[in-house]
Amino acid sequence: MKLEDIKEIAVLGTGTMGHGIALLCALAGYQVRLFGRSADSLNRGFQAIRSGLELLARNGLVEGSRMEGVMENIKGVTNLAEAATGADFVIEAVVENLAVKQGLFQEIEALVPPRAILASTTSGLDPTKIAALIKRPERFVVIHFWNPPHLLPLVEIVPGEKTTQSTVELARALVTRLGRKPIEVKKAVPGFVGNRLQLALLREALYIVEQGWATPEDVDAAVKYGFGRRLAVTGPLESADLGGLDVFYNIQAYLNQDLCREGGPSKLLKEKVERGELGVKTGRGFYDWQNERVLAVKRAREEDLIKRLREERLS
Repeated sequence: MKLEDIKEIAVLGTGTMGHGIALLCALAGYQVRLFGRSADSLNRGFQAIRSGLELLARNGLVEGSRMEGVMENIKGVTNLAEAATGADFVIEAVVENLAVKQGLFQEIEALVPPRAILASTTSGLDPTKIAALIKRPERFVVIHFWNPPHLLPLVEIVPGEKTTQSTVELARALVTRLGRKPIEVKKAVPGFVGNRLQLALLREALYIVEQGWATPEDVDAAVKYGFGRRLAVTGPLESADLGGLDVFYNIQAYLNQDLCREGGPSKLLKEKVERGELGVKTGRGFYDWQNERVLAVKRAREEDLIKRLREERLS
């Protein structure tokens, strides 16, 4: 199957990732069947889709005249057979549970045409294990969108052991058509690429606070007002090239031995979780999160992501 053969896409799940993926597919002109377990979940999904679409339109990233047409491209269904039958490409975005995903793909495989591509947007589960129970694992691939999908360009494409290169290439072509930036993870490893990098930074950040070397506020400031700004333009390896590999080699020679080497979760993080200080969801984590603060931080993050999308469009 070629990219031009993809006409209808099934998106399974209306939660955090599903509605954003459905929006991207509809914006690209595809007919989308959005599957939700109930009418209520579909209603929430469509509300989130319209909200995301309005945000893009307000900021000049989508023409206002297109909005209703985009919404009409998405059909909500609560019947799995109605979602999958005849679909050319299926993107699963349900709960991060291996057994649930395995069972779902077994059901889906019996409904879609043999040529259809089956994809999961898991953030870390092994694609080989997810596809272990289906008959055509060569047509299965992970395409891990980052949250929120309609604002963050990155998508990680991760093959399983039996995924063919043609499946990978078709997934990459589709992701590009959706206006995202695909990267290929050559071999599935826990956390793929993005989460490994993200968690490595978090491990050292927690360690610094745990040792009393800096406050959470100052650790966050070091990233936001220092190398975090640079990394939006030059990644870690580009930054190393620009700074001089000999310089980074010399720094690693003495600093690596002093970095956090904990094999398990942070003790500080464990204490926070045990006290029920889970962050925004409980109102307190490393910071106090009252409603106004939550909204202000989310709005600032959203505005920055929108600004970068507009800059990319103009470049």
